[in-house]
Amino acid sequence: MTVTADDVDTAISHVVATLSPATDGDWSVPAGTLEWSCRDTADHIGDCLMSYAGQLVAQPTDRYVRFMAGAEKEASPAQVLEFAETGARILAATVRTTPPHARAYHPTGMADPEGFAAMGCVEALLHGQDIAQGLGLPFDPPREVCTRVLARMFPQAAVDLGAIDPWHALLWSTGRIELPDRPRPQRWRWHGAPLTERTAP
Repeated sequence: MTVTADDVDTAISHVVATLSPATDGDWSVPAGTLEWSCRDTADHIGDCLMSYAGQLVAQPTDRYVRFMAGAEKEASPAQVLEFAETGARILAATVRTTPPHARAYHPTGMADPEGFAAMGCVEALLHGQDIAQGLGLPFDPPREVCTRVLARMFPQAAVDLGAIDPWHALLWSTGRIELPDRPRPQRWRWHGAPLTERTAP
């Protein structure tokens, strides 16, 4: 299965559609179980996905591109959410225009455009859920995106948890929940490099 720029667009569209009705609420509350506020978490989505786009543009081999992006301190919740969406749309556009053979640094391996797209989906969906929890909103992401992202980022979990809802499998793989007969992981790591290029554990 291939994760594409369309998946990034789909993931962030779901996040925005879910959270937009609550932009007149208090985004200073904690985002789910995180120490960050809902506002800070949305800001992180934008910064993180913008960073992934920067990696694909500059393609450094041993570090992140040295920049930070963020919403202005005076930005309203709606404007911070807009910034998160902007970061995702820029990542999606960058994935579309970057050759598949391109590689750039990430701590989990030299990632290709598909890898950065999948990482962007994970960041958007998981932190979107964090914000939704903080604001008391339901969060029900598109399962086809979850399935592709799980297979790319956590291939063993995709095999082992094939009978589990892919969203729940993704939450478990990132240490968010327990599953029947499977305690919540205390440590986890996704595969940034293409699966065909990763080394055996």
